[in-house]
Amino acid sequence: MDNKIPAESGPHKLLLQGRKTVELTGVKEVVSFDAKEVVLNTTMGALLIRGDELFVKRLTVEKGEVDLEGRVDSFIYTDKPGKAGEGDSLLKRLFR
Repeated sequence: MDNKIPAESGPHKLLLQGRKTVELTGVKEVVSFDAKEVVLNTTMGALLIRGDELFVKRLTVEKGEVDLEGRVDSFIYTDKPGKAGEGDSLLKRLFR
């Protein structure tokens, strides 16, 4: 497994407070979001946030800032833009 970190093209910060609120900077694009999953393209690669009752509290596209609220269960980074884990097999996705 290659553990390269993507080349940074701007600052990226992730601040998690009590597994309930998330403040992010360095967000290039919000790919998708719903109550269970938020997918973002950041300056450090694609970021998948999983949880429950997630919602985007604030989005400032010009500054690349996003604030989320809800119960956060996990953060997953990938070097691929777009949805994290998109290339996984169906069985692998089912049994995450």
